Amino acid sequence: MKFRFGIGAVLAVAAPVAAHAQASGAPPAKPAAPAAVQEVVVVAGGQPKQTSIDRQVYSVTRDLQATTGTAADILANIPSVAVDVDGNVSLRGDGNVTILIDGKPSAQFTGAAKGLSLQQFSASDIDRVEVLTTPPAQYKAEGSGGVINIITKKRTQAGASGGGQLMLGDKRRYVAAFDGAFNQGPWKLSAGVGLRQDAKKRVTSDTRSTLDAASGQFDPSRQTIDEQFLRLIPSAKGDIEYDFSAKSSLTASFSHRELTGNRYFDQHDEDGPAGAPTSSSDRHSDGHEWAIDASEGLRFDQQLSHPGETLSLGLQRSATGERERYFYTNTFALPIAPAAYDDLHLGLDLVKTEVGADYALPLAGERQLKLGYDFEDDRNDYNNFGDTIDPVTRAATLDPSVTNHFQYRQQVHAGYGQFETPLGPWRMQAGLRVEAARASFLQITGNIPGERSDFGVYPSLHLDRDVGDMDKLTLGVSRRINRPDPEALNPFADHQDTHNLRAGNPYLRPQDTWIAEAGYSTRRWSQTLGATVYLRQDKDSVTDIVQPISAYVVLATKTNLPQSRAGGLEFSLAGKILPQLSYSLSGDAFYAQIDASALGLTGLQSTVGVNLKGSLDFKLSSVDTAQMSVTRQDRRLTPQGFIGAINQVNFGYKRQLRPDLAFVVTLTDAFDGQRTRRVIDTPVLHDDYLRHQLGQVALVGFSYTFGGSKKAKNGGFQYDQ
Repeated sequence: MKFRFGIGAVLAVAAPVAAHAQASGAPPAKPAAPAAVQEVVVVAGGQPKQTSIDRQVYSVTRDLQATTGTAADILANIPSVAVDVDGNVSLRGDGNVTILIDGKPSAQFTGAAKGLSLQQFSASDIDRVEVLTTPPAQYKAEGSGGVINIITKKRTQAGASGGGQLMLGDKRRYVAAFDGAFNQGPWKLSAGVGLRQDAKKRVTSDTRSTLDAASGQFDPSRQTIDEQFLRLIPSAKGDIEYDFSAKSSLTASFSHRELTGNRYFDQHDEDGPAGAPTSSSDRHSDGHEWAIDASEGLRFDQQLSHPGETLSLGLQRSATGERERYFYTNTFALPIAPAAYDDLHLGLDLVKTEVGADYALPLAGERQLKLGYDFEDDRNDYNNFGDTIDPVTRAATLDPSVTNHFQYRQQVHAGYGQFETPLGPWRMQAGLRVEAARASFLQITGNIPGERSDFGVYPSLHLDRDVGDMDKLTLGVSRRINRPDPEALNPFADHQDTHNLRAGNPYLRPQDTWIAEAGYSTRRWSQTLGATVYLRQDKDSVTDIVQPISAYVVLATKTNLPQSRAGGLEFSLAGKILPQLSYSLSGDAFYAQIDASALGLTGLQSTVGVNLKGSLDFKLSSVDTAQMSVTRQDRRLTPQGFIGAINQVNFGYKRQLRPDLAFVVTLTDAFDGQRTRRVIDTPVLHDDYLRHQLGQVALVGFSYTFGGSKKAKNGGFQYDQ
């Protein structure tokens, strides 16, 4: 067991986790025959990395941010991955990324809520992160950016084991958690509970000018918003596994997490020239948030007659629900008018049910065959309503400009086959996935129905080859799809913010993407070096479009881009500068081009940039270690402008006071760099939007360890050993 003491008094019990190579998009089964041994590349000063034929695997246990942060903090330090201030993830600049937990999809990581879910997921539960930029056929075809699979820690040693964590921070932040396990005979039991409180402050400014067609002049306006959040997040999880025999087992699992909290903001709007506005108003909000993420799973694993031949059957259900309510007070300074009051209630319910069967058969000559079927059922419900409040009688009258009920239903049938074999000095993995999806949706308010369907064949091919004892060459190609987000299909024009209206587009088409890459890695003179060239071609990608509809009001909606493409060179270097100083540096030098001519905008637009991540580990003495990490996400192109760069710097320090006791300090976002800037520059609209999240967090504490160790779970598909 391990005890950690955090800020002021931090008590955490955890144990080291050995890296375990199971990572399937399908539910695990009993151990299959070992595949070919892949090269393991250790990145000094950064996350230890394993390279396999179709993915990169990063152990995160050495990252000091893993002691106190969230999954969003961990992913921000992974090469090629970027995380914005709202927790939204992109891979090589593409935000359409499928996020899995232990190889399983979840409703909490779909739609607009997935960024918030990553900011609630405790980093201390994560063992490693798998990044698949050209995913094989066993994974869903959804997600043009690729797949990120988060592998959690498991306790599997015999008998009883457990751990706990308590951390205290500034602004009323704290984290408390406990997990325990009992493994004896055919039974394996584990459970955990947690409680986190988080506080955030966010400031937004928006300066805009819209063209007045009559006068030919631009009408300026300004908006500022100051927001504060305080959220309490309790959670619980558990697993029960029973081995009927050495060849069969049944596992049941569940997880449950809630969020409750208060959210306040003050908004100021001005129209007209700066210093001489024609109108000025303020809007104050008192709000309350509630959300729930829950999942239940059942899995049966059977080892069949041939050695390593396995069959796995799985049932997984996950649900996400949100309820938000806000009460607004509106005051008007120019022209002077009586105060007005209104309220808003937002609700959504997302339910994802999945049934799957996976079969693996090892063959002679280090060959392996995998087959599988997957059925997914999605049921989404969005229900928003608002009222105007009489200032005297306090009577509520339904406001039709914000009241809308929208439902979405989708079913996806998928089957795949995948074959892996040696080809002389090469190893090849070839797969084919077939998916058929059908969706129907209904804007209940107004009775506006819609539907969409698609059928596709999604091939994938991967090759790798050892070149001598120190070098490796990898090649990969796959086809992917992005089906429109359900909310993006809702045609209702939402007036929650009267200056910034939003509406969906029921005619959106799914995006079709091809991704190809070639990589080379080597080890020389105690240094590791790697480079990957990649190319992505998109058809019908979904993008945001903002258009003015009056002097001071704009409408944001979505449409398809006919063509877009991106390419680049990823690189990584790691090693030692001095015996006491190790480093890692990774980056992505990219080129992106979009064709917006069909949208009535400027035709071909392109940009180049470099995303960078680096870290230094300095062994100050035999007992002192300092760590610094730097990330930079460069400017990104949009059809109407660009999204600005984001920079972040983290520091960490650890002093080993004695073999079982250490002192730890971490500082996140030391230079306050969590800023998102979006610029729109068209002939009729100039808009400069800046959102700044004050994200500096300092944690100080102690770490104490005793007892046995925590190991990765044996069993499951051994896809990468």
